[in-house]
Amino acid sequence: MEKWLSGLQLQQGQVIIQNGSVTIDLPDAYRFIGKEDAKKILEDLWRNPSDPTVIGMIVKKDFSPTRTGSWVVVMQDDPSGYVSDKDASSIDYDEMMLKLKAEAPEINKQRAEKGFPSVDIIGWAERPYYDQQSHKLYWAKQLKFTDNAQDTLNYDVRILGRKGVLQLSAIAGIDQLEDVKANMPSILNMVNFKEGSRYVDFDPNTDKMAGYGLAALVAGGIAAKAGLFKGLLIALLAFKKFIIMGFVALAAYFKRIMAWVKGIFGKKAP
Repeated sequence: MEKWLSGLQLQQGQVIIQNGSVTIDLPDAYRFIGKEDAKKILEDLWRNPSDPTVIGMIVKKDFSPTRTGSWVVVMQDDPSGYVSDKDASSIDYDEMMLKLKAEAPEINKQRAEKGFPSVDIIGWAERPYYDQQSHKLYWAKQLKFTDNAQDTLNYDVRILGRKGVLQLSAIAGIDQLEDVKANMPSILNMVNFKEGSRYVDFDPNTDKMAGYGLAALVAGGIAAKAGLFKGLLIALLAFKKFIIMGFVALAAYFKRIMAWVKGIFGKKAP
């Protein structure tokens, strides 16, 4: 395990990703983990389903994927096109939350069929807010997974670009909300589209429209079609449960490994 962890590449300074269209300017307190290493952590270590949209993670420089209390910001790519922000002032987020909660039982039925634990949305931990100047949308939701004693915090950011959206999701325990909130402004400022790929660079004559607005991004986003959304947030979570809080699953995983070792070597195992 120590050898595996020492092999992780934690990048610092300025990192350019997505074929040069996105820059991440990391101050000394943060590091970036690229796509392949992020995949190892999320899938191999934390036992999450495969997710091809993940493009990396932003972490604190003292980050360890095996330490309780760690939290990460997972970056994902949604290249579905230019998302209109014309509905920014007309969205009723309280009504949206009620609809999502009402649809949760049906979505959880689908999750159970795929072998995933049920998840309930407790509510907004931070109400959605859209910054008209930076074209960045963010919110936080409190979730309850049936296989996790501690509630989960998902602090989400969407950075709108010319050809799609960058998704940033801070995954932590609900008791880490204040720490995440304190750090998110810095992380928001780190990640930006470069000139030519920015939201303001959109050309309606040549560029593709996403076909949905900000409401669909909050409700689930990547699967929205023609501005319609139906329980997409929970459906998306069926494939994006990052089990970092408490490391219950990780502890169980190591317990199985030790049982296997003892079964082979008996009392000779160290």
